[in-house]
Amino acid sequence: MSAIEDYALIGDLQTAALVGRDGALDWLCLPDFDSPACFAALLGGEDAGTWRVAPRDAGPATRRHYRDDSLVLETEWDTEHGSVRLIDFMPPRGTAADVVRIVEGVSGTVPMAFTLRLRFDYGHVVPWVRRRDNGLSAIAGPDAVWLRTPVATKGRELTTVADFTVAQGQRIPFVFTHQLSHLPPPQPVDAERALDQTERWWSDWMAQCRYRGRWQQEVRRALLLLKALTYAPTGGILAAATTSLPEQIGGPRNWDYRYCWLRDATFTLQALLGTGFVDEARAWREWLVRAVAGDPADLQIMYGVDGRRRLPEFELPWLAGYANSSPVRVGNAAASQLQLDVWGEVLDGLHLARDSGLPTDDTAWDVQRALLDFLEGNWTQEDCSLWEIRGPARHFVHSKVMAWAGVDRAVRTVQHHHLPGPLRRWQALRAKIHDDVCTRGYNAERGSFTQSYGSDHLDAALLLLPRVGFLPYDDPRIVGTIEAVRDELSCDGLLLRYHPEKSDDGLPGGEGVFLACSFWLVDALCGIGRTDEATELYGRLLRLRNDVGMLSEEYDLKAQRQLGNTPQAFSLVGLINSARQLSGHHTTTSARGGQQHLYPDGPAED
Repeated sequence: MSAIEDYALIGDLQTAALVGRDGALDWLCLPDFDSPACFAALLGGEDAGTWRVAPRDAGPATRRHYRDDSLVLETEWDTEHGSVRLIDFMPPRGTAADVVRIVEGVSGTVPMAFTLRLRFDYGHVVPWVRRRDNGLSAIAGPDAVWLRTPVATKGRELTTVADFTVAQGQRIPFVFTHQLSHLPPPQPVDAERALDQTERWWSDWMAQCRYRGRWQQEVRRALLLLKALTYAPTGGILAAATTSLPEQIGGPRNWDYRYCWLRDATFTLQALLGTGFVDEARAWREWLVRAVAGDPADLQIMYGVDGRRRLPEFELPWLAGYANSSPVRVGNAAASQLQLDVWGEVLDGLHLARDSGLPTDDTAWDVQRALLDFLEGNWTQEDCSLWEIRGPARHFVHSKVMAWAGVDRAVRTVQHHHLPGPLRRWQALRAKIHDDVCTRGYNAERGSFTQSYGSDHLDAALLLLPRVGFLPYDDPRIVGTIEAVRDELSCDGLLLRYHPEKSDDGLPGGEGVFLACSFWLVDALCGIGRTDEATELYGRLLRLRNDVGMLSEEYDLKAQRQLGNTPQAFSLVGLINSARQLSGHHTTTSARGGQQHLYPDGPAED
């Protein structure tokens, strides 16, 4: 089985595919990111669906790369017969989803092998396949696909196979098109024209980038992958393109990340607005407002890419899981958890958008006021934290601080944007939450804030306290917290989220170091003036990316391999924001980077 870092991503802004170094397309959900997969070898082996195009009897490619600023992937093999290049991409969606693969002869004449094992519903359904002129068609229930190619194929044991050769200068296309089965077949796509259009589309999009700091290529690639996780019809941004890639090989911490987490909103808005992508930030903000509209008590931590609320979690027992890491899960039961920080994150994100000059209307402020009403009556509750623990609820310090941040942004909105609101009441609430956290969430003996009230344990989310403006970076309590988190949660210099065995998170087993948390440590070290340490850590994190810039959620230091769902938006956003911080392009936050006076209030008005 391929390592997680052996995969590269192609996508069309409505779904995405993972292609391995061996030329196998092992993951693709159609028609949308969170639809059932038709290629699920990633989680169930080749019998669950795969599409491989590669030199006959060849192993991993000699090299691969993306074309310039695009998601056009080129994979190359040097063989005893010559060299060959496989060009993979998904054109931006028209009326149907297309995957285009072009085999190009670079030198000599290379024998090639083609294997298409199509399995709908996560490897569960074998389609009915028919031969067509220049290809084949397949249908199963709501799904239909067409494969168009000049290569002659044949069926063998419920698999479509072909042997062919490619000579120097020759280009052989394979065009795979999906459509709902009750609709007429879509018009064929011209592979070469689609290649030009796709490369131009990505190049034109990246031309908007305004980042001019260090690590330009690394930041640009992260932005491209982040864009690939955008669902174009609504503006929602996924946490990752996959489900159930394990946080521990062989363990049960396998979750579906093909949804939009509200908490990611502020971090993502910071990355997009700070690098010039205003349209994406606006679309994400508008998705956010639509998703959270309604009763604030019913706010969820995540939604479907289209904004739907119901994301029931169930298991797929016929899939063994990546490297036998089971169960494989679809849906996410954490959607129903109480995580108080989400209210603060949403309020912070909407305020950031307003502070950054994004045009808005009264709807966003009405939503914010409703969310504030809920926070006012519920901030004292125990919750499940941003880490979505499945153990006992607690008074998590980060959750309380984000409740404080939500109220703080409301105060600022009234003062600086002159929108109506009960300023004195919100000021008093803000002070009350702040005092509560400093009294119950700070351990003077340790010289650090702790994971939850009354606990001695730490949590990497505490690194975010100065970032949201709760206390400035030079406050001794913050410096002590940063040092304590770094010392206690560090594994060879990288950070765990927390110690699972100490935190009673309701799940067996462990996990790797969490990459987003390690980027937060970069920002924290920079914030307290330890720039050399921060830069060294940042460089190390960059070296954990694979050869095409992909980062998953976590990293296994012993095995030296990536863990968790991929590519992970949280990790990519961390990479972008830390580069901006280290380059002096201070991350835009609605708290002005956490450096302002705590309560710069003017005259209070009710």
